[in-house]
Amino acid sequence: MSITPLDIQQKTFKNRLFGYEPAAVDQFLEQLADEMERQNRQIHELQEDLARAQKLLSDHKARERVINETMLTAQKVSGELREGAQREAELILAEARLEGDRLLREAEQRRLRISEDIQEIHRQKIAFQAGMRALVESHLKLLAMDVLTLPGKTLEDAMARALRTEERDLEDEEADGPAA
Repeated sequence: MSITPLDIQQKTFKNRLFGYEPAAVDQFLEQLADEMERQNRQIHELQEDLARAQKLLSDHKARERVINETMLTAQKVSGELREGAQREAELILAEARLEGDRLLREAEQRRLRISEDIQEIHRQKIAFQAGMRALVESHLKLLAMDVLTLPGKTLEDAMARALRTEERDLEDEEADGPAA
């Protein structure tokens, strides 16, 4: 059974002959009632403080849970971003390697074409030099021949003979290979 301060204040005792002094009992009961009221108020305040603290703790736990979930999500997203960036970097690197290989192949093909062109120009130069040499030699032979001093020979005959000689020389050179 719960006793309240009001119960203590309203409690009365029967008077007996050798009993307690009613004024002292009443005064003590009054003090007891005041003390119980003070303790009840204190208990009530402590219960309210406890309720507020429990609510605050509950709020903090909820926030902590949200923060933990947010951190986990952030870590997951960060990991996914890192993986995506890594994949993208690998893709860019692979594309750069392919492009570099393609450029090297093209440069090598161009170098080969230029080398072939240089060899062809060199062959043409040698052929041109040989042709010029043969032409100059044939003209020197013509000049060396004293066409006018040969009896019964005309200038046209001498020219025809020189051309035939030149053609023979060219055929001989082609059979022997180009001259340097």
